Amino acid sequence: MARKKVRSVFYDLYPEDKAAEMEMRSLLLSGLGRWLAESGMTQTGAAQVLGITQARVSDLKHGKISQFSLDLLVRVAARAGLHPKLKLAA
Repeated sequence: MARKKVRSVFYDLYPEDKAAEMEMRSLLLSGLGRWLAESGMTQTGAAQVLGITQARVSDLKHGKISQFSLDLLVRVAARAGLHPKLKLAA
């Protein structure tokens, strides 16, 4: 049985190009949130590792997607050792 691809809600809210970006930002933000929770670090410690301020770590932790560009999330995820990758599909 083939699995049906589930589209994110972003495709209901935005044009396709913006929805694709929002979906990627959401995935990165979610991964970083898990990394923060599992790391056991304080926000100050995480800020040092990630190269951002403690206030930005708080924004990550609280899922404030509008506060982060896609390129910043990619860089921060790489600093966290999450090895972000992009896969294109037709």
